[in-house]
Amino acid sequence: MSDKLQSPTVLNPNFLIPVNPAIESYQLNLLRQSDHPVLTKMEDLAEKNNFPIVGRLVGTFLEIMAKTVNAERIFEFGSGYGYSAYWFAKAVGEQGQVICTEADLLNKDKAEQYLTAANLWDRIDFRAGMAQTIFAATDGYFDLCYNDVDKIDYPEIWLMAKDRIRPGGLYIADNVLWRGRVAVEGYVDVFSGWTEAIIEHNQLIFNDPAFDAFINPIRDGVIVARKKSA
Repeated sequence: MSDKLQSPTVLNPNFLIPVNPAIESYQLNLLRQSDHPVLTKMEDLAEKNNFPIVGRLVGTFLEIMAKTVNAERIFEFGSGYGYSAYWFAKAVGEQGQVICTEADLLNKDKAEQYLTAANLWDRIDFRAGMAQTIFAATDGYFDLCYNDVDKIDYPEIWLMAKDRIRPGGLYIADNVLWRGRVAVEGYVDVFSGWTEAIIEHNQLIFNDPAFDAFINPIRDGVIVARKKSA
């Protein structure tokens, strides 16, 4: 017998929210409210335009993870208008660098506006174009690679990134629980192939002997994979 839930005829998008909203509200209330005012502006824009951002719980988690491995060089696959980059830029310090990738030039302009206001733009190398192409043209290893592109590309991104992460470094990806769809057998996604791609992505990571991996279920699920030391 399968240990997965059987898919109902109609699946509510919030069918399997990983963490009870009341718990997330409690966690949010515990956070210090001393972040730069530009963060609120970025969040307001996301709410107004229904633009997906990771939010403060995941953002804080990203910052802590980057600090834990003393990350100074980070590559973002998919940056939007710089919300996750805000947290990574805080973590890398004045001598660090976050390479951002985004296909929409308008988002690049917004990111420059927001991150300049937050005094973080000098830590950002924001490049317009397809993330995979930019990554392939960028030399060197990274302390942390972060993946938040279209979900159909998740397996490809993992396979590209894993060999470019230094020992002890991290690979992090958002949306790996996909509103619980990964746990629903036979679920047909609105975006063809996206659920299957995320499932494949997660299995590739957990089956890779060179990495230790864990999924933090906050928001929509964040996977963290640490590359083992040689």
